[in-house]
This record gives sequence, structure tokens and C-alpha cells, in this order.
Amino acid sequence: MSKTKVAIIGSGNIGTDLMIKVMRTSENLEMGAMVGIDPESDGLARARRFGFQTTHEGVDGLIALPGFDQIGIVFDATSAKAHQANAAKLQPLGKRLIDLTPAAIGPYVIPAVNIEGHLDAPNVNMVTCGGQATIPIVAAISRVVPVAYAEIVASIASRSAGPGTRANIDEFTETTSKAIVEVGGARRGKAIIVLNPAEPPLIMRDTVFTLVDSAGPATHDEIRRSVEKMVADVAAYVPGYRLKQKVQITEIPADQPVETLLATNGERPTHQVSVFLEVEGAAHYLPAYAGNLDIMTSAALQMAEQIAAQEATK
Repeated sequence: MSKTKVAIIGSGNIGTDLMIKVMRTSENLEMGAMVGIDPESDGLARARRFGFQTTHEGVDGLIALPGFDQIGIVFDATSAKAHQANAAKLQPLGKRLIDLTPAAIGPYVIPAVNIEGHLDAPNVNMVTCGGQATIPIVAAISRVVPVAYAEIVASIASRSAGPGTRANIDEFTETTSKAIVEVGGARRGKAIIVLNPAEPPLIMRDTVFTLVDSAGPATHDEIRRSVEKMVADVAAYVPGYRLKQKVQITEIPADQPVETLLATNGERPTHQVSVFLEVEGAAHYLPAYAGNLDIMTSAALQMAEQIAAQEATK
């Protein structure tokens, strides 16, 4: 079976890690081109050594490359603002876009949750690293009981947060919060990112707090099973994804104020569900502590693999 050729826009850490994942692990994809704006970037240099086409002239240089017509999928690992310009040029040319920025032009996709519904979308958004790590857990809880409020805290090593991440902090929180509701199923959502300066750098940690109306022990057991199954589903394409401890479900005291967290006219929830996660990177290109970047490239790769597999059957 012939493989789908891909191009990667963004020759930084994320784009380079994605290139190596395509080379080493992909069943349905092959590298077509690496695109950047810095001719001296390590990503472009590596791509040239591997024998791939490269350009340091951005998306315009990609369009001008010989063989551009053969590229079926384009990953964009630049920034939210740059993706808007890139999408405007590439979508009219019929290219399928997988957006690793918080631009959110296309629908949000979390592979373990809603990939099947968006395989035909021309442009899909992979939310954020925190979203990829935590929204599956919110979805796992919401498929058992209604989630009145969900709050996620993504703690990543400061050293793994490059210029793109730092420039898009506001977009990170806004995009993740929206996806907690739209994909995770919570009625309200909030996202927080922490850049941890500890040395040596710490592996990505994520915390998910949800407020739910949970009837009793049998429902609590069902929530725990649903979360554990979801963790296994995500770990199928992100091997370093795991629970740090058992799911905690505690009753909300009657005198604990939670009303400010709830939607207007929302019923008072009865329990808090707390889930603590760790994401260790596969270290294909990035260090193992950079699980925040690894989960993004792994999710994007999973999306592209499924698109290519579907196209091959048509």
C-alpha cells in the first residue's frame, strides 16, 4: 500500500520530533518536506541529512517545491497567528491540515475521544498539550455522570516551553478551556498552565478536577473504570501516559462554596473527582521530560495515520 506524503511547517522542536516519528513509527505516512524560516535551524539541517526536501521560505517556499502536488497532509507546528496565514494559502489548494497550534480554525480533535467524527475535516486542531493530556479524562467522567465544572492544571518543564509555547499562553488557556466543554463534555471549563523552572527538569504532570453529581459507590466505581479505560486508550498512542495514583472521589461539604464555578442555574454537585497524571516523552528527538511536546506530536501523528488509512480505502 502506498503511503501518504506529508509536509511539516515549523522546523523547531515539535516539527523535528514529528519528522522523526513519521520516519521511525508511521505505517501510513512518509516525509515529503520540512519547512522553516531559519535556514540554520537544526530541524532543517536534519531533514536535509535525511534526504528530504526543505525550504526556509515558509509556506510560500513549500508551495514552490517540486512535488508539492504529491503532498496530501500538512502539519503546522508554528504559532496560532502563523497558522491562520498558512491555512489561507493551503486549504484552497486542497491540502489536509493538522494544526498543532492553538489557532483552532478547524474542529478540536482528541484522538481517544472524537477522532472518528473528523476524519474528513479539511483542517483539524489538536488543541494543546494540556488539552491532549486532560480532556480525555474529562470525557471519561462525563460519559458516566454530568460534569458541572472541570478544571485542569498542566505543569510542564520550563525548559520544554519554547518561543511558540510562550507566545501563545493566552491562546493555550482559551483554547483548552473551550475544548474542555466542547470535547470533554463539561458544562464549564478552566485551564491553567504552569512552567516549572525546576532543575533537573520534571516530567509533565497534569491534574484534573471535576465537580459532578454522583449517586453512590456503584457510580464511583464506574467513574474509576471509565478513567482507567481512557488512560489505556491514550497510552496506546502515547506510551508514557499514565495515572500517578488512584482516582480520588470525595464528597463536597455542604458549607463549601462552589457556586461561582457553576453555570447559571446549575444544580449543586455532590462530589469532586480528582485525577493525577504523568506524561513521559518517548525521547525520539526531545528529552523524556518533554512529555508536553511528545503528546502533541503523538496525537497529531495518530490523526494523520487515521486520515491516511481512510483515504487508502477509498
